[in-house]
Amino acid sequence: MDNINFNLPKMYEKFLKEIRGSEGFSVGDTGVILYEEEDLPERNLTYEVFEYEPDFFMIGQDGDLAFFIKKDSDDTIYKNDLGALGSCEMEEVSKDIYEFIEYVKEHYEML
Repeated sequence: MDNINFNLPKMYEKFLKEIRGSEGFSVGDTGVILYEEEDLPERNLTYEVFEYEPDFFMIGQDGDLAFFIKKDSDDTIYKNDLGALGSCEMEEVSKDIYEFIEYVKEHYEML
């Protein structure tokens, strides 16, 4: 992505190409939305992710629960409450975006 100054994880970059032109990706009927590439910078600015979690980048959410990748890192997906950014540790959810999608579909109530 031209307007991001770090390397995206390879599988996540592939996922973004697959959903390009959509209005985000809804994970089944769970309420979890994964943002399209063009929405990523605005969502991270809106929630001040750069200020409170400078090593992370928000890729989606379900209400106050947000999902992140770590900048210049592997494909691991993390979660945190938007109100807890900077004060609570990120919690690992899955090893990559595709595993994350399957996990949410099968175990949404456990998020």
